[in-house]
Amino acid sequence: MKLLDELKSVLKQDKRLLSEDKLLKNKIVELALKPDKDLLKLLLGNKKIKEHFFTEVERTLVFDKEKFMQFIDNKEFLPDSYTAFKNKIGLTADRRYLAESKEVVLSWPYKDCILEGGQEKEDEKRQEIFHNEILAPDEIDRLLEPKVLTNFKRIDAKGEHKISEIKPTDNLIIKGNNLLVLHSLLKKLRNKVKLIYIDPPFNREADVFYNDSFKHSTWLTFMRNRLEIARHLLAEDGSIFVHLDDTEAAYAKTLMDEIFYRDNYCNTIVVSTNEPFGFKSTSSKLFKQANFILFYCKNASNFTLKRLFVEKEYDKAYKYVFDDITVPENEWKWQSLNKVVAEHLGFETHREAV
Repeated sequence: MKLLDELKSVLKQDKRLLSEDKLLKNKIVELALKPDKDLLKLLLGNKKIKEHFFTEVERTLVFDKEKFMQFIDNKEFLPDSYTAFKNKIGLTADRRYLAESKEVVLSWPYKDCILEGGQEKEDEKRQEIFHNEILAPDEIDRLLEPKVLTNFKRIDAKGEHKISEIKPTDNLIIKGNNLLVLHSLLKKLRNKVKLIYIDPPFNREADVFYNDSFKHSTWLTFMRNRLEIARHLLAEDGSIFVHLDDTEAAYAKTLMDEIFYRDNYCNTIVVSTNEPFGFKSTSSKLFKQANFILFYCKNASNFTLKRLFVEKEYDKAYKYVFDDITVPENEWKWQSLNKVVAEHLGFETHREAV
């Protein structure tokens, strides 16, 4: 039975909420706002309703009144198409846009929804389905419940082999929708993953082998769903790297500030992808020269960056500098660093300068 029907069935057990066998929405709202002891007892008696509308805090169950009110205070207890966010993208605080408030969060249509988000090339043409987190819990539970992984095979230097068991030390490559995979791994790997690197669709409608063409608000929902579960997987000293270009990087950073918290932002790594010369430089349009990797950690106070130094051969250019940078560029001359330092400081020999 769907939660919608189950809730109706439970509420009908309270005669105060009925008139000619029809539920009185205003009366339900009135008792929920008090909140009424008998109504809470009735709701707690149903396991499914208890899990959805109550949160355990220090062994005490707390009634999520706002969530309950959003569920019932709409026609037919709200259809799946309902969304609490306006059909406009912008920075908001308490549902007011930036112009009205100084404290802001990123808001967009369907932010309160779960999107399966097909990532195959053919998924570009399909109609995406949004499941509202409050109003469609049954659909979301079915979508995100752990899935059985099948068709395992071992690959090594000798090729592919059938296997009968998977060891905890095996490195796994899992092919499928990463939202479903992440939720399937959650029970086993919650708070255990040290590093997550993701290379999501840049959303620039590029001609690539995967779906790279989402509507802007759809892409934000797609990313939010995955980033939230990724945070649950990260260990307290873990970190996450998200690789994008400038199409969505700014919005992605604001989104990650909200999910991982601003204090856990570490850096934005710039990756050079094109040089301003060659064939591309003949184009009449400016072209992208860099990608960006947003770097966050789960908890900044627990994160330690382990430096890795790689041996590099000496570059003979290290001993040269420009003699005089005040002259035009085409007249610059290379000079020995030792000679310039010696002359500047008044040493008689280069060796003294060193």
